Amino acid sequence: MPELTANNLTLHYDERGHRDDPAMLMIMGVGAQMTLWREELLDALAGHGFRVIRFDNRDIGLSQKMEHEKVPSILWLMICDKLGLTPQVPYQLSDMANDAAGVLDALEIEKAHVVGASMGGMIAQNMAAQHPERLLSLTSIMSSSGNRKLPQADKDVIRIMIKRPRSGDIASQIEFGKAFGRAVSGPGYPVDEDSLHKRATDSITRSYYPQGFIRQSAAIVADGDRRERLRTITAPTLVLHGEADPLVPVEHGRDTAAHIPGANLHTIPGWGHDLPLELVDTFAAMIAEHAHGAIKQSAAA
Repeated sequence: MPELTANNLTLHYDERGHRDDPAMLMIMGVGAQMTLWREELLDALAGHGFRVIRFDNRDIGLSQKMEHEKVPSILWLMICDKLGLTPQVPYQLSDMANDAAGVLDALEIEKAHVVGASMGGMIAQNMAAQHPERLLSLTSIMSSSGNRKLPQADKDVIRIMIKRPRSGDIASQIEFGKAFGRAVSGPGYPVDEDSLHKRATDSITRSYYPQGFIRQSAAIVADGDRRERLRTITAPTLVLHGEADPLVPVEHGRDTAAHIPGANLHTIPGWGHDLPLELVDTFAAMIAEHAHGAIKQSAAA
């Protein structure tokens, strides 16, 4: 299994496409392993002429776990988030942005197109603000500006997340994964039960580490409002968001685009908080068009 050292951590990664093609770094969301990037999407992006790289974030999947760090209280994190407080956390999203930059360092890549989904979009935003010289372009998918005045997640989704099983029983974890996947899928692109079961089973059998999910959630809460940072981003930016997203409502995507200079926003009716197979070609085409356009824009400057 390929590993690299980034920001003094051991991270698991893989890549596809030609090594001489422009690099595209894919960053996944909270508690999500890199395998949640659909193979079909990665292959499609490679087919559009990119060297596509994905990795497990710190504290999740097959990457290094921060086992020496304390696991925050979920209740305390919810209180902090509600009141706009900044909790003491084991690590920050800015640290995870440095991890992502470290992946490029380890692979000797000077610049890359950076694509982030959900928390991965937040990490990508921080990376664009902290390391502007490393980005050819930014794509923020179903993510947020961190503006606390924006609508919250659907209550049914929150209820399911709170009921996450505390035991390591595989059957219970699979059922939770299915319930969560069912709850966040949009009405326009429902997920069939067989796909839900396979995705949940594959994830839990590859790696089970709930402590990482909580610590990553803490990093999101501590990161707070990014709007001022977003205003400093110079990378050509595409924001993609589902109009039926029950976890991160579409207003979050609109607010993100509104605060990044020159950002292009594209919303899709019926799309929730996942990567439906039916939209893979659409996603790949939009991301590729944006990335190729950024390369041309840079060459013409």
